Amino acid sequence: MSITYLLTDSPVGPLRLVSDGEHLTGLFFAEHRHAPERAGTEVGLGEAPAVLREAVVQLADYFAGRRTDFDLPLAAEGTPFQQRVWALLRQIPYGRTRSYGQLAAELGQPGASRAVGLANGRNPLSIVVPCHRVVGADGSLTGYGGGAERKRALLDLERGSASVGDQLF
Repeated sequence: MSITYLLTDSPVGPLRLVSDGEHLTGLFFAEHRHAPERAGTEVGLGEAPAVLREAVVQLADYFAGRRTDFDLPLAAEGTPFQQRVWALLRQIPYGRTRSYGQLAAELGQPGASRAVGLANGRNPLSIVVPCHRVVGADGSLTGYGGGAERKRALLDLERGSASVGDQLF
């Protein structure tokens, strides 16, 4: 399969959407910690695989407040533990948060909050797999691959604190 990527603007800055032709395999911010090098071929919206075009539509709906969940074929590469953590992230409701410790307990490994944090930080599908919804035990904003400002902006957007259509970044 051919790897392609599409650059698109968003209220939280430019996003790089990556696909294997059938699945969304990555969604990265311009300054994204742990983002891979730009492997693959850059495409424009017109020649992008259907999954990338649909991701652009769904992201626009999310930022406009019309979408609370994503319905895209996903294929993120990760260890079995990372996959389990990422699956739990998708279960966190829109506008809500969970702590690393809560996720570790849900995995049946209450002492694994640090490992959950590391897996969360390696999530290659930001926003779509909502790692921004994970906070410290005291509710504090902790690390985020796209930066703490973006994490705050996404949480504010979901809580209705950001004006729809306003540029967050």
